[in-house]
Amino acid sequence: MNKSWTVQIINIKNDKYMIMSDKNSTRELNNPLSREMPHTHLYHILLPLIFMGIWMIDTFFLHLTTWLNFIVYPLVRLVFFIIIVCIGIIIIQLAHKTLFEGNKPSDTLLMEGILRHVRNPMYLGIILFYITILFLSISAISIIFFIFAILVYNKMVNYEENILEKKFGKEYIEYQKKVPKWIPSIKTNL
Repeated sequence: MNKSWTVQIINIKNDKYMIMSDKNSTRELNNPLSREMPHTHLYHILLPLIFMGIWMIDTFFLHLTTWLNFIVYPLVRLVFFIIIVCIGIIIIQLAHKTLFEGNKPSDTLLMEGILRHVRNPMYLGIILFYITILFLSISAISIIFFIFAILVYNKMVNYEENILEKKFGKEYIEYQKKVPKWIPSIKTNL
């Protein structure tokens, strides 16, 4: 079977990349404006799995660094767990509604909804889920891995924000000045 491909070279803000397409599919090659850092999906799978593995081994088997559980009462931890998991679900739902309403990434800078209050609501929601697990059983070694995970997520966010700066230029830089990266602002300057 012989396939014919159409190759198109696109120049966006002096960065060139190719789009190859046939009747049924399109493939982007060397896209400098890819919306995510390479291997992001792998990080989204491995980081929580490693975190949960460390947390479970320390909490249920080794008990090496769970001494903080004796300082913070279980009922207090449970209340914080419930509150933070609810906040995390709400933030992710609002982010998903704003970001994926049209089922594909927008070609315009989105600044409405939850994005008026925080620039990275999906990542914030993920981080809140890590925190909820820590409230169930406070494992110091898990806290250390949690800090590492935050650094990785921050690196992913920085990568994505550099792409957005290239794509949207001054408009995105102004947005960055007005909307916080991680901690939501109740007041909006947009």
